[in-house]
Amino acid sequence: MALQVMPLGAQVASDSAAVTERLIYGLTPETQTKILLSACLVAALVIGRRILVRVVERRFEHRALVYRWSKASGYAAFLIGLLVIMQVWFTALRSLGTFLGLVSAGLAIALKDLVADVAGWLFILWRKPFELGDRIQVGERAGDVVDVRLFQFTIMEIGNWVEADQSTGRMIHIPNSKVFTESLANYTSGFPFLWNELPVLVTFESDWRKAKAVLEEVALAETRSVSEEAERTLKQTSKRFLIHYSRFTPAVYTSLGASGVSLTIRYLCRPRQRRGTAQAIWERIFDTFATHDDIAFAYSTQRVYLNPLEGKADARAPWIMPHGTDTPR
Repeated sequence: MALQVMPLGAQVASDSAAVTERLIYGLTPETQTKILLSACLVAALVIGRRILVRVVERRFEHRALVYRWSKASGYAAFLIGLLVIMQVWFTALRSLGTFLGLVSAGLAIALKDLVADVAGWLFILWRKPFELGDRIQVGERAGDVVDVRLFQFTIMEIGNWVEADQSTGRMIHIPNSKVFTESLANYTSGFPFLWNELPVLVTFESDWRKAKAVLEEVALAETRSVSEEAERTLKQTSKRFLIHYSRFTPAVYTSLGASGVSLTIRYLCRPRQRRGTAQAIWERIFDTFATHDDIAFAYSTQRVYLNPLEGKADARAPWIMPHGTDTPR
């Protein structure tokens, strides 16, 4: 009697084919139909989304628009596929609302934070407290929005150890639920301008009125176009928000400083140009003050002021003679 020995590789292949055959033929026709429908649906959604994104990329060159289409089509394909597949597989649940209610109740208990993030994502899409590219601040974190996803959004950080709202280069991922629990400031949406202030300190001996007029002229020359644009923008913004500004041109306010007269310039600028605008104003101030001999910058100093000798005649303190002397010294 001859004994036939089958090679190991052929035996493994034969066993795998047998298992696959039993799995396929062991399924009911109904289950096979559901698997086929699900596979076709997933393939159709993937192909359809890729075609849509390719068409948008060819027709539009704006990267932000292509990014939004890509994100929106991905979310839409996922939701459509999920709903249709549930209808195919969960035929025992006649009401989809009942099924979704049971699922959401379980998620609310087991995945509270993730559910809050999804709710925050829906709120961001619906109410639009910010959009891609906006400069925002959430709590203590500020930056430009570079990505919005189902559970979190991402900002390119500004500030922190860098002055004047310049970028630090760090990406910060913030859970979407923070829009419900943290204060949110939008630098660019609605009224896309900021009021900035620059304090200029001149000595008490300077002609501060002349210095104030010079600062007003400098600030107006550097920000005239921005002020005009802000006034036009407010006419549109006031239809959505109750904003009242009676003045858009720069102003200079006078106050007493520790070492001189403080003249504070208040002016409008674009959020991302705050540092550049401040630099341009300062450079023009330096050049202009250099041409006036009666205006000088003040700085921290120590000086002795003898009120009985230097004060106003009717406001001087009485002179007290030093012990053992006959004349003031």
